[in-house]
Amino acid sequence: MSSRAVPSRTPKTIFAAAGPALAWLLAVACSTSAFATEGYLQNGIGARQKALAGAGVASSTDATAASLNPAGLVNAGSQINAAISIMNMTGGYRSWGSGGVTADGAYDSQREVAAIPNFAASWRVNWGLVDAVGFTAYGNGGVDTRYGNIANPLCGGASGVFCGGPLGLTLEQTFISVAFAKQVMPGLSVGIAPILARQTVEVRGVSLYSVFSTDPGRFTDKGESESWGVGVRGGVEWHARPWLRFGVAGNAPISMSRSEDYRGLFAAQGGADIPATIQAGIAVDLRSNLTLMVDYKHIWFGNNPAVANPSTNLFTLGALFGANNGSGFGLQDVDAIKVGLEWRQSPGLTLRAGYSYNTAPLKSHDADLNIMTLGVVQHHITGGLKYALTDNLDLEFATMYAPRASIRGPELGNPARTVEIEMSELEFTVGMVYRFGGRHAEPLK
Repeated sequence: MSSRAVPSRTPKTIFAAAGPALAWLLAVACSTSAFATEGYLQNGIGARQKALAGAGVASSTDATAASLNPAGLVNAGSQINAAISIMNMTGGYRSWGSGGVTADGAYDSQREVAAIPNFAASWRVNWGLVDAVGFTAYGNGGVDTRYGNIANPLCGGASGVFCGGPLGLTLEQTFISVAFAKQVMPGLSVGIAPILARQTVEVRGVSLYSVFSTDPGRFTDKGESESWGVGVRGGVEWHARPWLRFGVAGNAPISMSRSEDYRGLFAAQGGADIPATIQAGIAVDLRSNLTLMVDYKHIWFGNNPAVANPSTNLFTLGALFGANNGSGFGLQDVDAIKVGLEWRQSPGLTLRAGYSYNTAPLKSHDADLNIMTLGVVQHHITGGLKYALTDNLDLEFATMYAPRASIRGPELGNPARTVEIEMSELEFTVGMVYRFGGRHAEPLK
């Protein structure tokens, strides 16, 4: 199909138009708090991706393409996209048996609701080697659990899940990125997006285990620790036929500065890098207004000792917390299959649905320490819509439900006690898309 050309924009007009939105971008960078759905990473960014269960690496249509496949920005047009997700997490643990220290009984994490904003903007340009640019800021993932000062007779006078008072883990990852895309030949585009990553972590209530640390003074209850890193995301999108598209994109591992306040807890002396990911997919237009998307995603959690080392290393290897082979959270590499369906029912209404499944992030012997993460969900059922309010402005909705998932295993160092952790998630997203030049200025597939 043909499309009307979008006027090229200079850097001056781009930044003038984006000024108020960049203020939102900076707010996102400083305030993102996210519960994760694939290990500890989000399964989609923005209302469209979330409604499609994170599918669409081969079918980019809006500015959030910069966070999935930057090559797709050549199809996005000049627009601003902003959204906020409200996620409700219901989860906790049960413990029963004899001996040990994990508080007996059933307890829920007290932090259940998180607000996750994201911002994206894209512009069609005529800069020679660049056909489209984009800016984006979004929560890449995170964890936020909090348990009260639980009475625990197993502690001999102390209290808390692990005898260290109120227990919790807060991990937040935010990406700020600028992206560039180029159509290198008809139907084939490439893109690259350098990333500035910010990560914060705070751990509370695990002082009992500090005696097994390489640095007991920097183990727990040290407040928020901040780290930064720089990475890159890249991708390719190929329109093989008018009705058939392929895409592949991913980010390299991002080496983060060490979390010095917790170098005695996290393996490799406080190193907590962000894993590499890759996603490949196909998009097929079953009809002119109906598109099916099927994607595969792999996340290399296993290359990060701080999260991947088995929690049992303390007892099986005699490795202290904080050492290179010290105990981690046992997070495994994750494989995910995503299926999305988008029906452009009319010029003013688009309906979306999706489903994704990811392999189990954790093994049973790591259940006890992961009372602090609860990252066990595997199924995600999603849906949403886009509705045109005006020729320039669309309103978007998305919802995601991750049904209850659980694992159980022995308490750390005590097979006589069993621990089961569980979690389910319900998320609602509302967003807006503002197109410069109106609906007909937007490139069409």
